[in-house]
Amino acid sequence: MIATYVHNIDPIIFSVTDAIKLRWYGLAYLLAFVVGYLLLKRLGDRKLWVLPGEKAADFITMAAVFGVFLGGRIGNILVYQWDEFVADPVMLFKVWEGGMASHGGILGLMIFTFVYSRMKKLSWTGLGDGLCVVAPLGIMFGRLANFINGELYGRIDRAHAWAMKFPDALGDDLKSKEDTLAAQQSLFQDINAIDPELASTINPALYTSNLTERHYGHFSEASLNSEQIRDAITPYLEPRYPSQLFQAAGEGLSLFLILYIIRIKFPRLPHGILTGLFFVFYAIFRITMENFREPEIADVNLLGSNFTMGQFLSLFMIIIGVGFIIWGAVRKKGLADA
Repeated sequence: MIATYVHNIDPIIFSVTDAIKLRWYGLAYLLAFVVGYLLLKRLGDRKLWVLPGEKAADFITMAAVFGVFLGGRIGNILVYQWDEFVADPVMLFKVWEGGMASHGGILGLMIFTFVYSRMKKLSWTGLGDGLCVVAPLGIMFGRLANFINGELYGRIDRAHAWAMKFPDALGDDLKSKEDTLAAQQSLFQDINAIDPELASTINPALYTSNLTERHYGHFSEASLNSEQIRDAITPYLEPRYPSQLFQAAGEGLSLFLILYIIRIKFPRLPHGILTGLFFVFYAIFRITMENFREPEIADVNLLGSNFTMGQFLSLFMIIIGVGFIIWGAVRKKGLADA
């Protein structure tokens, strides 16, 4: 039997000082914007976008700041991290630790492109069509960054060889044990035998109740640099879907290929059609992939059915996408009319 891979990728590539570090998460987003710029420039140069290629750099820079970062970060805090934000407002700026909501980033880009189109007197949907073609690659790099960070891991999967164990899932995995308290106490004893100093960072009184995610984080972080600690926590970890990679392949690479091929094959498509297709296909991919991803918060009940928050928000994206498609089909204004 093939041993289950235990995630052990350090999120830091190298450190210059304790305060200055190059992280894979930051590099992934940098690559996303560089690739986005090159593709938008190519589309503009080939007159497949409402902006000329030489304007792509300014546009993608502003889209990154005002759309992706602000929208993605604020969206994630409002939906998933509100309690953490209330306790520590400074965490809003700690983007290197992860925590970017794709739905928030998409909404942020919608608002940004609307304002930009009004300022430059361009078609809002025409501007959005180009952005929607390249945006899935940004999503792909973001999901790869999630995987490198070991965050947003998948649901428990004991049936497939591709399943992986994620140290950051230690809290969820202990809660899944039949006797959670006994598992916690056993884990503490194992850690204490290896590294009493690490074990001492936790108040022993806490072992009479459930530990918090912060305490599990001490162990998962230590496992990056200590094979003994990693071996100690591995038996308590459950194999899980590498859902970050599934999402990178689906709502990232696959969605990009679909939209890019349509853009090239149908250059006279009315403005808004590609934007609508992006919303619809992204929602379909996201709703599907949520079946493999561990939910971050409680399910949302709608008309007697339970949806994860990602699925719930994606339902609105389908409605928005259909609206864009109808708008484009009715107006029938495309690149040839710009």
